[in-house]
Amino acid sequence: MLGPPIALFRIFARRPERAQGIHGWGRYYLSRQSALGLRHRELVIDRTTVRCGAEYEWGVHVAVFAEKAGFDAEQIRSLVAGGPEDGCWSDPADRAVLRSVDALCETNDLSDDQWQELTDAVGQEATVDLLLLCGWYHAISFAARVLRLPPEPGTPAFDDCTRSTTT
Repeated sequence: MLGPPIALFRIFARRPERAQGIHGWGRYYLSRQSALGLRHRELVIDRTTVRCGAEYEWGVHVAVFAEKAGFDAEQIRSLVAGGPEDGCWSDPADRAVLRSVDALCETNDLSDDQWQELTDAVGQEATVDLLLLCGWYHAISFAARVLRLPPEPGTPAFDDCTRSTTT
C-alpha cells in the first residue's frame, strides 16, 4: 500500500502537534523497539480493532501486515469471527495474546491468572507493551469509527474473510 497517506493520517496531520505526538507513539509500537514482536503486535491490533468494530483500521492492518505476521486465511477469519480456542491457533503464546486482548476488551482488566499466562508466554515487558498497545488501538478505533472513514483502496472488509470460508 504505497501512495498518498491514508485518510486517518491525513486527519491527524491537520494539526501538526497532534501528528507529531502520534508519530512518536507509533514509531515505537510499530517498530522493532517494542517488546512485542510483529506477529503478537498484529494480533493485538487486529483483535482490538475487530472487538471495537473498527473495520477501517482492521482492513489497513490486514492488508499491510497480515502476510508479514504469518497469518493464514483461517487465522484472519478467526480474528473476526472466532476466538483464541479455534484450531488455527496452535501456538500457546498466540492464544495467550488473544485471550488477553479479549479480556481487556470485555473487562478492562486481566485476572492474576491471565496476567501470569501472558507474562509466561511473552515476557513482562511485552505484556506491558500489549496493555498500552491494546488501549492505543481502542483510541484509534474510536477515531476511525466516529469519523466514518471509508475503506482504503485494496483493504478487506470483515465480511470478506468470513464469506470466503462459509461459502
